[in-house]
Amino acid sequence: MFDGKMKAITFSYDDGTLQDERLAHMFRKYNVRATFNINSGNFSKKGELLRDGVIVDHTKLSVDDAKRVYAGFEIASHTLTHPNLDKLSEDEIIAQISDDINNLSEIFETEISGFVYPGGRACQTQYVYDTVKKNFRFLYAREIESTLSFDLQKDLMQFKPTVHHMKFNDLFELGHKFIDMKPDKPQIFYIWGHTFEFDIDNSWDRFEEFLRMISFRSDIFYGTNKEVFSLAAK
Repeated sequence: MFDGKMKAITFSYDDGTLQDERLAHMFRKYNVRATFNINSGNFSKKGELLRDGVIVDHTKLSVDDAKRVYAGFEIASHTLTHPNLDKLSEDEIIAQISDDINNLSEIFETEISGFVYPGGRACQTQYVYDTVKKNFRFLYAREIESTLSFDLQKDLMQFKPTVHHMKFNDLFELGHKFIDMKPDKPQIFYIWGHTFEFDIDNSWDRFEEFLRMISFRSDIFYGTNKEVFSLAAK
């Protein structure tokens, strides 16, 4: 299924913040593959977020830095400016996504095959899902609800990830399970998050420990979201 393997792992990171550079370096170090989901209207935008009582930097990469940092990885759309799509008209939703796709295609000189819905669960409504499905032909579109499962999903336009990267107990438990399993059907371990979240409690080393554990295994296919979903569809 995945170049002759039954197990695939892929990573997905949102927003295009400065911290992505550190993570991209780690991904290259462990030879794993990932997709970065970008708001092309927010390049170089400065900002901070308050998370769990900690102020973290939410500044976005510049266009030039993004082209360097993401070289070799997949780029997917995350809307132009990260609005709450549920509050927009259908035409506004279409414009947010279409403009982002066009910008990203030109900047990174690549076809944009994937999409990630912005905002939390309150922003990801049936109206939003239906509008995206009706107007776009993405290979996949990801939401945020975790399944804690590796099973393939029928609806890739409302794809649910396996686990959020900051749920470390689940992440490591699932990682050990994934390593040990010898499945007779294709399985996908899909991990997502935002790199600025590592700065909340300086958990970079713990995530690198996970990468060290999961990488360089001959029975696992390491791919971008596009690579994994393209093979799974065959």
